Amino acid sequence: MPAIPAMAATINVPGLGDFDVPVPQEYESSVQQLNQQLSQALSQQPAIPQGAFGTLPAVPQGGLQFPNLMEDHSPAAKALDAARSKVGAQYSWGAAGPVSFDCSGLVQWAFRQAGVELPRTSFEQSHVGAPVAFQNLQPGDIVITNGGGHVGIYAGDGKLLNAVQSGTPVSYTHLDADDVVTARRVV
Repeated sequence: MPAIPAMAATINVPGLGDFDVPVPQEYESSVQQLNQQLSQALSQQPAIPQGAFGTLPAVPQGGLQFPNLMEDHSPAAKALDAARSKVGAQYSWGAAGPVSFDCSGLVQWAFRQAGVELPRTSFEQSHVGAPVAFQNLQPGDIVITNGGGHVGIYAGDGKLLNAVQSGTPVSYTHLDADDVVTARRVV
């Protein structure tokens, strides 16, 4: 069986360019007429005189600043932001902020800043919210490690924001899937 020849016509859209569109041969003359009509219609439009819309404001020297409409305002994102504000704070066993923290105290304090009350210990925190697989972690998720005895907040890019141990300030640490006992999405 012989191949069917491919036919294409070029349609010109002024201001956008030429587009090759598959068109059966019997419509080629219609496409050419359409291109001519578009071209004529646009050439008959009067040009807009310069200044017809008044004077446009100058762009500020630093450029235009637009708010990030995609910014995450969820409680989990707010909790992560609160915890980030405590990077460098001292670890102190049993402390729950605002000056020093242990691991679960940091998580509890951070989520409280976002309006979410969590239990105090890492064991109790390991049961809140919904479970999340390691590959589905999102910034703001709670991650339980060390056999259930440690908790931190996932910061993205394989990093856990946590209060690790005495002598180590609140900081980011690397997170491996093998370290995770459970991860929880609270809100």
